[in-house]
Amino acid sequence: MSFNDDVQLDTSQVESGGSGGGPGGIAVGGGIGGIIMLIIALIFGIDPSSLPTGGGSTSPGSTQEQVDGTTGDAGALDRCKTGADANADAECRIVGTVNSVQAYWAQELPRYQKEWQPTKTVIYQGSTQSQCGTASNQVGPFYCPLDQRIYLDASFFDILQQQFGSDGGALAQEYVVAHEYGHALQDQLGLLGRAQQDPQGPNSGGVRIELMADCLAGVWAKNAATTNGPGGKPFLKPLTEDDIRSALSAAAAVGDDRIQSKTQGQVNPESWTHGSADARQRWFLQGYKTSDLNQCNTFGVDQVS
Repeated sequence: MSFNDDVQLDTSQVESGGSGGGPGGIAVGGGIGGIIMLIIALIFGIDPSSLPTGGGSTSPGSTQEQVDGTTGDAGALDRCKTGADANADAECRIVGTVNSVQAYWAQELPRYQKEWQPTKTVIYQGSTQSQCGTASNQVGPFYCPLDQRIYLDASFFDILQQQFGSDGGALAQEYVVAHEYGHALQDQLGLLGRAQQDPQGPNSGGVRIELMADCLAGVWAKNAATTNGPGGKPFLKPLTEDDIRSALSAAAAVGDDRIQSKTQGQVNPESWTHGSADARQRWFLQGYKTSDLNQCNTFGVDQVS
């Protein structure tokens, strides 16, 4: 999904690196596959240091120095000025997607008598600290409700493609960002805590929260080409069929069943925390096809995975 070359990007909605707080709390929804490496380490019984990632061995609640990272320099992303930059550079693509997603929810929520609360994304390299613990590619992208920020290392997109089978297309990457902003929206609506009340199983609260975020990402994708940036010009060009296939490849790549099959050689639905590959694709399409926030109520159906 390409950006219009001349649309202006707003880097004030992101931070570089991040000074972050200390350990504590729970990182929610870690990106496409949830907190992928944490799931593998804690649920599947695998040493996270043996997994292919872009960072050192870390986990939420640990403390370590920032590795190969920035130091919170707000000017580090000043190169991200236009849609053309977003088309050429992965970090600038994150900036542009953040702009688009936030603009969409800011214009959409008043229809429901709600107001979008601006939420920043911390773009880092290697690792950085959040109030939910250390952010790194062993944890994956996540939304931290304690500091109300999203944490994302752009090198995760390479891991998503090389290790988990996503096709690496632009919408696959943009979907990661939109999914995390789905969690930010859930937090603002008071829904996010339901994930922890019932965290595991194919129809658990944890899975329902994740699939709802997938659906919300689909709603944004449907409306992205008509969501305007500065000057009234849309951030993004209309989606193509290849774009949709790209997003679906990312949604499927790290479904719980795919991860379990890859790491364990067997599938155990009772330990699922994010939903099957099929369910993640299905709920993204639910949002995309209906373009309706109300159709993302994963708690209103008997079975979601």
